[in-house]
Amino acid sequence: MQIEQTDRPHRLSLVVPMYNEEDNVAPLVSQVHEALAEYRNPWELVLVNDGSGDATEQQMRLAIQQWGNHVRLVDLQRNFGQTAAMQAGIDAARGEVIVTLDGDLQNDPLDIPRLVKRLLEEDLDLVAGWRQNRQDTLLRKIPSRLANRLIGRITQVELHDYGCSLKVFRANIIKNVRLYGEMHRFIPAWMAASTSPRRIKEEVVRHHPRRHGESKYGIGRTFRVVLDLLVVYFFMRFRSRPGHFFGRIGLIFGGFGALGLSYLAFVKLLLGHDIGNRPLLLISVLLMFMAVQFLTTGVLSEIMTRTYYESSQTRSYVVRDDGNGGPKDVDWKLPE
Repeated sequence: MQIEQTDRPHRLSLVVPMYNEEDNVAPLVSQVHEALAEYRNPWELVLVNDGSGDATEQQMRLAIQQWGNHVRLVDLQRNFGQTAAMQAGIDAARGEVIVTLDGDLQNDPLDIPRLVKRLLEEDLDLVAGWRQNRQDTLLRKIPSRLANRLIGRITQVELHDYGCSLKVFRANIIKNVRLYGEMHRFIPAWMAASTSPRRIKEEVVRHHPRRHGESKYGIGRTFRVVLDLLVVYFFMRFRSRPGHFFGRIGLIFGGFGALGLSYLAFVKLLLGHDIGNRPLLLISVLLMFMAVQFLTTGVLSEIMTRTYYESSQTRSYVVRDDGNGGPKDVDWKLPE
């Protein structure tokens, strides 16, 4: 099979987080090597053991012995979850292009060269996989589709499939994104805070039914996704200017409170009516107190934000990289 690949030189890192996937390790590593057998650029495979309780770690070490040191192991102390495992793999990756995929054999490594080619030749920062013919149960499909629509509407990053783990990134962009909680689903949205949404595209990829092991995800994850989405919205819109977020709420509350008090002042001073027992008085005063609290929170948030940026190496911007730099590390799978 002819592999689609770009002539632009680069180093490729594949990151695969795995949890209790002992039966999938050997087939996965074999499929990756088969898919990249004719790849013309150096590549490495980073396997992340997310605190598995079965023989996943042992199978990973056997794979390293069989295939070589370009297969690397990141062994986490305990089970931290898919997002943390993916972040650990991205941190360990050394390539200018980083690919993430699931370890359950549902993603097809044969799609990787095609996605990498599009990323480099169209000068993109992310190419996300779209499981157009998804091989999952309705119990997983329906919540996922609802979540995709909700995420797209709130983040303004329109993709059909946020949940597909098969994604190709420019390393200098994805390494500026820190993932927590269940945030791996929101990687395109997080990246939109560091790059233009026009540099984020999607590509139809193959999707296979699970053959070994059990799915680690259920309907309960939907509620965590909704909560994380609120965090994503805040950080995308107001990460460097939180005072605008809290100040806007404070001004709204303060405006309604001022209107209520102005009306009560008119009734008391000009009409001579008693206002002491009116619920509007208590509501208006409460709104004014809440306005002061939100405005004060906004000022404190601005101080904290400026302290954070000025006391750390974190910047409120990202400079593009041509991808030619970086140390020439050893233990890469070189073209034959």
